[in-house]
Amino acid sequence: MMANTLTDNLGTVKIPGYDGRMNRDTYHHGDLKAVILAKVATLVAERGADGISLRELAREAGVSHAAPAHHFTDRRGLFTALAAQGWRLLAEALAAARPDFIDAALAYVRFALDHPGHYAVMFDRSLVNPDDPELKASQDAAAAELAHGVGTLKDPRAKADPQNAALAAWSLVHGFAMLRLNQAIDTDDDPMAAVEKIALMLFDG
Repeated sequence: MMANTLTDNLGTVKIPGYDGRMNRDTYHHGDLKAVILAKVATLVAERGADGISLRELAREAGVSHAAPAHHFTDRRGLFTALAAQGWRLLAEALAAARPDFIDAALAYVRFALDHPGHYAVMFDRSLVNPDDPELKASQDAAAAELAHGVGTLKDPRAKADPQNAALAAWSLVHGFAMLRLNQAIDTDDDPMAAVEKIALMLFDG
């Protein structure tokens, strides 16, 4: 129920060898989907999702014009797959940070800052198919991991109202990440130190 509540309210993959243009002979066919997703994540991080076409993506990735359409059908399918991958990577990052809430908060913000292309698409419902089963499953997994981190809090307020505590925690890390990505706050400070300080102010870990 917690995962569903968070999901309802609810960058780039760094793959070695996938930077820049790639010749079709330099990867196996099974890697093509990963290559395309890595490239579109890079393009979104550089200039946003508007105007990115499957044809341009194929050219940038160094693959045939038909390759992106073969794997993703259209732009919505492409961005849905990118968002699903992003949520899955976020869930993995949060799981690796278990069991401490502060570590989970740091992992969340670190993911957002390291994967801006994914992160932008993950939160733009106009780009994706929200009913896609893979997308929904990955969102639920990330929400469950965030709820798990909140469940480790000793703060009596969080224990008394875990649902709203999870929403408050998510608002904290998401809001900080968005402010940082949009350069609305000082980007010279260490973001991890700032997140830890703010989280401790709001929650008794």
